[in-house]
Amino acid sequence: MTKTILIATDFSLESLDILKKVLKKKNDQNDENNYKILFLSGYDMGDSIRELLFTTKSSVFEKIRPQEFCDAYSIINNKYPTLIDKITCDIFTGNFQRTFNHYIEAANVDEAYYSSKSKNLSKDQFDITPFLKKNKHIEAQEVVTEITGYIPEKGRLAEVFL
Repeated sequence: MTKTILIATDFSLESLDILKKVLKKKNDQNDENNYKILFLSGYDMGDSIRELLFTTKSSVFEKIRPQEFCDAYSIINNKYPTLIDKITCDIFTGNFQRTFNHYIEAANVDEAYYSSKSKNLSKDQFDITPFLKKNKHIEAQEVVTEITGYIPEKGRLAEVFL
């Protein structure tokens, strides 16, 4: 059976800790489901007609998602090939809870996870955690991600292997 997991992200390597912990738990439980992983971040498109007309998702992702993030989730994808069906990234551009609820329903999200750790958001990004907490379709679960002392490769791809 295929289920969808939504992970609130800021597209930093630290936010991939949520995915690692969730997949490790499911792997330890010998979960036989396949999961579509959806990384979601809030993005404010602005009020400019020019920006609204000519901004595409790919141009937004070029600004807010570093290549290291894509490389890192590919590594995690290779580590859990039996659990992961597909990994996608998306942005939520709405301003209202009702719009977010419709997004969750349309995406067929079964589980949602977030971290309350400080976010590394760019100037146009916003935190979708308040929307997740007030969501009426699914109950979002907080994943505690802790930093263990000194990490020599902080902010680098090697951090995924820790």
